[in-house]
Amino acid sequence: MNQSRPKIKRSRALGIPLTPKCVRYFERRPFPPGQHGRSRKSTSDYKVRLLEKQRLKAQYHLSEGQLRRAFAQAARREGKTGEALIVDLETRLDALVLRAGLARTIYQARQAVTHRHVTVNGRRLDRPSARLSPGDVIAVAPGSRMKPPFLAAAAGAHAPQRPAPYLSVDLANLTVRLVRLPLRAEVPVICQEQLVVEHYSR
Repeated sequence: MNQSRPKIKRSRALGIPLTPKCVRYFERRPFPPGQHGRSRKSTSDYKVRLLEKQRLKAQYHLSEGQLRRAFAQAARREGKTGEALIVDLETRLDALVLRAGLARTIYQARQAVTHRHVTVNGRRLDRPSARLSPGDVIAVAPGSRMKPPFLAAAAGAHAPQRPAPYLSVDLANLTVRLVRLPLRAEVPVICQEQLVVEHYSR
């Protein structure tokens, strides 16, 4: 079975391509899957907010519990809850591995972390949800650097078109430093976060 098929179907359902491979399929059929995909027009405020929450979950590859806990933390911070939520999720280890170009997709980034191929400040860390702070340094473990995915990363195969300004990246040496916390406008996530806030606040 083609493992990319479920992600293609989910991309069409959510209205966003979840992986680079999904882009061409999504552009060719940019409507929900199923025989009534083209004609679905009915919606409601609840459905709109739910869809936005599902989009955010999918882009960070989160469980419902993980997103709910992140929202609860963001709600306790000063400022706009939606922006605080995005910034918090963007400082997850797996998100930063992806954003730096050390992995091709969020799924690959999470796998790299859970398989202990990644270090933070010189120590192996296998929790994709670990939050990093400015000054923390991510690197591919020395024993993993010759593996094909990381050789590809070092050659720039996964480098984003727009480098994240909150990261200092050295792909040749497979290291990245979180320079500062990101601003919401800098985070390449497709989400109207206020709708997610409204979903959880209802």
